[in-house]
Amino acid sequence: MKQHLKSPLITEKNTVLAEAGTYVFQVDLSSTKEQIKKEVETGFNVKVQKIRTAVCRDDMRYSKFGLTVPKKWKKAYIQLAPGQKISLFEGA
Repeated sequence: MKQHLKSPLITEKNTVLAEAGTYVFQVDLSSTKEQIKKEVETGFNVKVQKIRTAVCRDDMRYSKFGLTVPKKWKKAYIQLAPGQKISLFEGA
């Protein structure tokens, strides 16, 4: 079975979003919104209201062999139903 959630993205901007009920995770590039929703709901025992995804890419870098090809990765903004929280983002 493939795991769709890779890791939580914890930044200053994402911490402000988490206080409003939107959490950000790095997900597998081939994952769909339905697969992400199902894994979050079963894994954290919460109700997902809305999911937005974005495909990002790393910057091009120079190495001794020339420019490197930027890698693509995907993140998901997960908005929970009002009054629900993911304890993974609390404290730290």
